Amino acid sequence: MSIHKNQLIQNIDLSNDQLVKEALKRKEAVLSANQALVVVTGKRSGRSPKDRFIVRDASTSDTVDWGVVNQPIATEKFDQLWLRTTEHLQNKETFVAHLHAISDPEHYLPLQVTTELAWHNLFARHLFVIPSQYNADDKPSWQILNAPGLKTDPARDGVYSDGAVLINLTERRILLVGMYYAGEMKKAVFSSLNFILPMQDVLPMHCAANRGENGDVVLFFGLSGTGKTTLSADEDRYLIGDDEHGWSANSIFNFEGGCYAKCINLSKEYEPVIWQAICEQAIMENVILDEKTQQPDYANDKLTKNTRAAYPLTHIHKRVLEDHVAPPSALIFLTCDLHGVLPPVAILDRYQAAYYFLSGYTALIGSTEMGHTSDIQATFSTCFGAPFFPRPASIYANLLLKRLEETSSPVYLVNTGWTGGSCASGGHRFPIATTRAIVHAICNGDLKKAKSESYTGFGFKIPIQLPGVEQNLLNPAHNWLSEAEYREEAKKLIAAFQKNFKKFSVADEIAQAGPQG
Repeated sequence: MSIHKNQLIQNIDLSNDQLVKEALKRKEAVLSANQALVVVTGKRSGRSPKDRFIVRDASTSDTVDWGVVNQPIATEKFDQLWLRTTEHLQNKETFVAHLHAISDPEHYLPLQVTTELAWHNLFARHLFVIPSQYNADDKPSWQILNAPGLKTDPARDGVYSDGAVLINLTERRILLVGMYYAGEMKKAVFSSLNFILPMQDVLPMHCAANRGENGDVVLFFGLSGTGKTTLSADEDRYLIGDDEHGWSANSIFNFEGGCYAKCINLSKEYEPVIWQAICEQAIMENVILDEKTQQPDYANDKLTKNTRAAYPLTHIHKRVLEDHVAPPSALIFLTCDLHGVLPPVAILDRYQAAYYFLSGYTALIGSTEMGHTSDIQATFSTCFGAPFFPRPASIYANLLLKRLEETSSPVYLVNTGWTGGSCASGGHRFPIATTRAIVHAICNGDLKKAKSESYTGFGFKIPIQLPGVEQNLLNPAHNWLSEAEYREEAKKLIAAFQKNFKKFSVADEIAQAGPQG
C-alpha cells in the first residue's frame, strides 16, 4: 500500500516479492544465478563501532556502562539529527514495515522500520519477525529510521564521521544515517534488547541455538567467524536461530526471524543448510558474481572478507516453529585460539563458565567491524559480544550464573582455532569435521560419559577419549613438536587472560576460576 501526502510516498508493509521487484527496479541490487539479491554497501562493509552512540539522559546516565563501546550523545543532538533525517526523507519514496523483535508473546517488541532503500526494508523483514497481526496498542512501538543517503557532519552533529547509529533507549527510537551496511539495524535493536531484558529477568545472549529430535536445546556462543552459524546449522537438528536469543526462567526464545550468515568461502559440502537457504528473496552483501554465469564466487574477498547473506528462517527446512523452547541441555562457548594452547573442548564448572563468559576470549576473523587492518587478531570480547551490551558486564554474568544454578546445564569451551603450534608458528586449525564430532558428542551426551583429566595451568577438565576425535588432538600439550615452545605460548595466553580480567569486579569464586599458571 502507498500513501501520497505532500509528495511523500510511503510503501507500507510491502511483501518480500514486492520489495525484491522494487530493489531491482530502483537499481539498488542485481539478481544472482541463485535468485538472491546482490547489493554493495560501499566503504562500510561491516559495523562501525566508533560511529555508534547511546543518548545519555536521566534514565541511562547511571545504568549504561559508558566508555569506548557505549559512547554517549546528548538528547539535543539526537533530536536535531532525527528532525534533519525526517526532512531528508520527506520528499522521497520510503518503505515502512511493521515488525517485531522477538516472537515470544510475553517479551516481544513492536518495531516500525522506515527505510530509504527497498532492500533495507527487505532485510528488516528477514531479520526481524513478521507478526501474524500488528497491534501497536498492545505495547509502545520502537521507531527506526534508516537514511543511508544522508550524511552526518561531525562539527554540527557531535559525531565522528559522515555516518552514525544513534540509540535513544528512553524514547524508543533508533536512527541510522549514512549506513548502507544493513547489519547496523539488527545490532542496534539487539543492543536495545540487551538493555531492556535484564530488568525482566531475561538473560540476552549473543548465541545461536538448535534443538535435537529428543527436545534437547544447545546454545552456541561466539563472535563472528568462530563457527556459531555454521555449527548450529546442522542437518540432523532443528535450528532455533543463528545469533540472538533470550533465556528466561522457563524458556529460550529467538530475537529474530531470520539469519545473517557469513559467506566467505561458503561450502556446499560443509555448510549445506546455509548454502541452500541462499535462494530467492535472500540478500547477499558484497558478494562478487562470476561475470559469465552470475553465480556467487564465495571465495572472492575483493570487496571484503565480511561478505554476508540475509534470509528468513522459512528458508531453513529443519527449523523450530514454536515461539519458545525449553531451557538448554548444554551451552557451548566457541573460542578461536591463535596461540594453539586451548584444547578442542573443555568442561567448565559454573564459576569457570562465568569467568570465560566475562573474558570472551577469541579471535577476530574477517571481522564484522570496520577498521581492522589485520585478517586475524586475538581479542577479549565480554559476554562474547561486547559491542552490544550496554549495561555493566556483571549484570549479564550474574544472570548467567542464576540460570545455570536453576538448570544445572553443562557448559563447554570449544576451540575452533589453532593446535600443534600457534597461528604464527606453523600450527593448523582444527578441522571442521573434528569440531562437528565434538559438538555431536555434546549433543548426544557422549562427552558427559567420557573420562576426563585436569588441564595443566587452566584447571578445567578435558576428555581423554571421544568418539570421532583423534586422541592426540584432545590435549594440545601433547600435540606440539616442541614442549618448550608450547609452555612459552601457554604462559603468554595465561598472562593475557589475567591481565584482561583485572577490569572486572566479581566474586572471588569467579576470579579464581581462571588460568593460574
